[in-house]
Amino acid sequence: MLGGGQGQFVRANIVGKQEFAGYWEYLLDEAIFTAPAHPSWGGAGLIGADGRLLGVGSLLVQQMTRGGQVQDLNMVVPIDLLPPILDDLLTRGHVDRPPRPWLGIYSAQSEGRIVVASVAERGPAVAAGLRRGDIISGIRDLGVDGLADFYRKVWKSGPAGTEIPIEVIRDGRTMWLRIKSADRDSYLKKPRLQ
Repeated sequence: MLGGGQGQFVRANIVGKQEFAGYWEYLLDEAIFTAPAHPSWGGAGLIGADGRLLGVGSLLVQQMTRGGQVQDLNMVVPIDLLPPILDDLLTRGHVDRPPRPWLGIYSAQSEGRIVVASVAERGPAVAAGLRRGDIISGIRDLGVDGLADFYRKVWKSGPAGTEIPIEVIRDGRTMWLRIKSADRDSYLKKPRLQ
């Protein structure tokens, strides 16, 4: 891993390639994980033994070792994801495809359940009544099997603006909320109220 200016590098090993789901409605089908972690991971290049760029550092994550110790790892986005979208990024500044539906939910997976950690201020989920602590148990009439499955089912529901029925467990009771999804980029560009 090379980054942080002044040629700072860490001789790291790839310790895993697996799916990664982030709490902010983010999903990679096959992220690369390296150890030891680079202290300036953001944007650090993962360089292979042959000198080729394999990926770009994105996150510092922790994993429990078999011995019960906490180990810092870097999550790296594979460089293979860039070529199919590079022209769009250079000419438009974004990928030329309809925006995915975004709900404005920050969630975590705990004991196989999806728990809402918070909701984006003024976002679609808060407008529909979703609250911190709610447990998401289904989309439409389909159950959800983990965070990655939840995101995939939301994204398959249609383009941004699609209304998505979400089954929620709150205080031991099941209820349905209808969340009108949004385009995340448009939401982020909205001016904040004073």
